[in-house]
Amino acid sequence: MRLVSLFSGCGGLDTGFENAGFFISFANDCESSVATTYGLNHRCVLNTAKIQDIPSYEIPDSDGIIGGPPCQSWSTAGEMRGIKDERGQLFNQYIRVLKDKSPRFFVAENVAGILSKHHGDAFNDIINQFEKLGYTVAYKLLNAADYGVPQDRKRVIIVGMKDKQLFSFPHNIPVSFVLKDALKDLPVNIDDPLRWKGSYSPIYMARNRRRTWNQPSFTIMASGRQTPLHPDSSPMHKVDTDVWEFDNPSKAFRLSTHECARIQTFRDSFKFKSTTLDNVYKMIGNAVPVRFAEAIAIALRDQL
Repeated sequence: MRLVSLFSGCGGLDTGFENAGFFISFANDCESSVATTYGLNHRCVLNTAKIQDIPSYEIPDSDGIIGGPPCQSWSTAGEMRGIKDERGQLFNQYIRVLKDKSPRFFVAENVAGILSKHHGDAFNDIINQFEKLGYTVAYKLLNAADYGVPQDRKRVIIVGMKDKQLFSFPHNIPVSFVLKDALKDLPVNIDDPLRWKGSYSPIYMARNRRRTWNQPSFTIMASGRQTPLHPDSSPMHKVDTDVWEFDNPSKAFRLSTHECARIQTFRDSFKFKSTTLDNVYKMIGNAVPVRFAEAIAIALRDQL
């Protein structure tokens, strides 16, 4: 089945769907910094125009549309402007393309904050717009850790299907994956050039940032500075409200981009290319974990 991918990023969601047998015929993301990485790992060439500037007739017909409209406007870590923010309004572009192309199904991904009471009216309006286009819509807050990803990462998945068919979300897998499952074969090098160096901000030090080898990682962030600590890093302890310290500051170090990619379940052969290390962290952190995406894709493929 052929897919259109919107807000593609480096292609974590796309890779999961490709692994399940889908074919990406068109992909778009206006962040040109991800284009090289996308091109190195997918057969489709990434279109980098703003989605607002792409008329629907230039987008090919497909069986489905997938993508995660920018999440910053909906995140509880941000200003929570939602649909009032320019980035939040990109959901309208997703709906516009969906209306004009009318594929058999769609999949949209976003942060847990989109389900908050603060965004209740806006979210309900989005769902209503999907339903008015003839889709039977199912949505659910899922944790990627329940689908073979060694990371706690809660995301809202919205699936719409035509012909009054209601999508059934995949069951949790019975096996939990932890940091040692992802990283145990990688040598630890504090001076790895792929590891973010630098100070730790007061925001970073406001809570514990280290998980042990026998735990899933904290959420992989889209920033080198905010990346979780390596499990061999110094532990942290709480000294006051929203204030933590390292037991041994000289032995504190973050996860590298290679380690973050493993935790996001990208294969080692997936090539990340950028002029800056922080942009590689950003690409990886913004991606949908591949194994998580694949679980959704397999369930959708089988139900279709």
